Formats: sequence, structure tokens, C-alpha cells
Amino acid sequence: MAEQALGKLSEDQIEAQLEDHPEWAELNGQIQRTFQFEDFDQSMGFVNRIAEYAEQVQHHPDILIRYDKVTLTVSTHDAGGITHKDFELARTADSML
Repeated sequence: MAEQALGKLSEDQIEAQLEDHPEWAELNGQIQRTFQFEDFDQSMGFVNRIAEYAEQVQHHPDILIRYDKVTLTVSTHDAGGITHKDFELARTADSML
């Protein structure tokens, strides 16, 4: 999977992956999702879990925190676009809810 993770996905592959991740959307060559929480404390707990995972896999999303909302935006810079690695991060983030 490591080699496959670095290969930029085609638009068809991205669309197929997004079908499995309906809360995520493609935006300007990246995938993005906003997560809703009950309060700031829950938002920050989620951000800390994402940060720990991102450090483990050395794949870091852009994170926007707005009190009870957290937006993750991710792409693979080395590949110049969206890869399987980004969807693995999406899958992991979704599982952290």
C-alpha cells in the first residue's frame, strides 16, 4: 500500500472513494470534512487524537477549529494531489467519532 498511497488518484478513483466517504468532499485538489461536536472540549479532544495519528503516520491535515466544529483538509503534497493515503486519514478520522 505504501507505493500505492503516494500515487495521485484519477478523478474517477476520487469519486469512487468519496462514495465510501459521503461526509467528505473534494475541494481544490484536496478532500475536506467538517466535524460537529457538542462543545469546544470535545472539538479539542478530537483534534488531539487526529494530531497523534498524523504524527504516527507522518501525514498531516490542515485543521481549522471553530469552537464546536473542526474542519480537516488533506492532500498528499509529495504526489501533487489526492492519494489513498488521504482517504486512509479520512477513514481514521471518521472512526474517531
